[in-house]
Amino acid sequence: MERLIQQCILQVLTPLFDPHFSESSFGFRPKRSAHGAIKQVQHHIRSGYRHCVDMDLSKFFDRVQHDVLLSRVARKVDDKRLLRLIGNYLRAGVMVENSWEPSTEGTMQGGPLSPLLANILLDDFDKELEQRGLRFVRYADDFLVFTKTEKSALRVFKSVERYLTRKLKLVVNPTKSCVRSTDGLEFLGYQFTGYGGQMRVSPKNLDKFRDRVRELTRRSCGISMTSRLKALGHYLRGWTGYFCLVPIKSFFVTLDKWVRRRIRSCYWKQWRKSSARIRNLMKLGLPRNEAVPFGSCSRGAWFMARCESVHSTVNNAYLSQTGLVSLSEVWSKLAPKR
Repeated sequence: MERLIQQCILQVLTPLFDPHFSESSFGFRPKRSAHGAIKQVQHHIRSGYRHCVDMDLSKFFDRVQHDVLLSRVARKVDDKRLLRLIGNYLRAGVMVENSWEPSTEGTMQGGPLSPLLANILLDDFDKELEQRGLRFVRYADDFLVFTKTEKSALRVFKSVERYLTRKLKLVVNPTKSCVRSTDGLEFLGYQFTGYGGQMRVSPKNLDKFRDRVRELTRRSCGISMTSRLKALGHYLRGWTGYFCLVPIKSFFVTLDKWVRRRIRSCYWKQWRKSSARIRNLMKLGLPRNEAVPFGSCSRGAWFMARCESVHSTVNNAYLSQTGLVSLSEVWSKLAPKR
């Protein structure tokens, strides 16, 4: 019921506030997405802005000051009953273990209304940057401010930090905030390199991808291959859909090879005994004189997954028929056409 009411409030407030938000704000807005923010970052880099202020707001959603936020909501909302209702949600408190604790600051995380309230609070910040003629990109509480020189970036860093702490009463994380070159910049999971801002998957997110695939293809998790491939397919489609802006097909082809090897090792582990391995290899078309020595091999599943006999039987066509999703094929359908 609470989520339903918050959603109703969201649908009423969005037409009031969203049309006046900055064009450089992309987070949680109708007809806008992270892809728009990523493309704009690349555009600024290609326009010659080689330095940026990369600032992190410490626990933003936990530290929003209620009076600062509500004063900004009240600029366009005259109904005191609605303002009181929003205030009640902000001060509703939280459950810590089995006890209730009051919430004197922060927004209701996980609620439908929270992202809009964050955009309302930070809209003044957007307008301030626009008034100064600065180029920036913001996605919720993640933002970058671009400059052409390091000296300008240092000056902007100090003024931006001062505005956020004094005007909006927010806390800047000094250990994660810095002035840096745009070469190697990471934002929303992407990494930008060179003067052209070439897009890559950030190393951290690539590691997360591999960890998640390893988790879904654990050879001892005890689920059917059909269920495994279904869960893996959902993840691969979503991941590729988000990172489809990376313009390198060979990158996805390489990941495909690694994922297929993971699946082949799962099959090898699932067959368990030598007799089952020999039988399945022969069923998939391998001659008996080759199936017997390979099926009797005592090497591990990861090693056997790259052997020619396993490649020729549990081949790409077979894996595709059983439901394995190809990242490169999904990328080819979703990548922007040049």
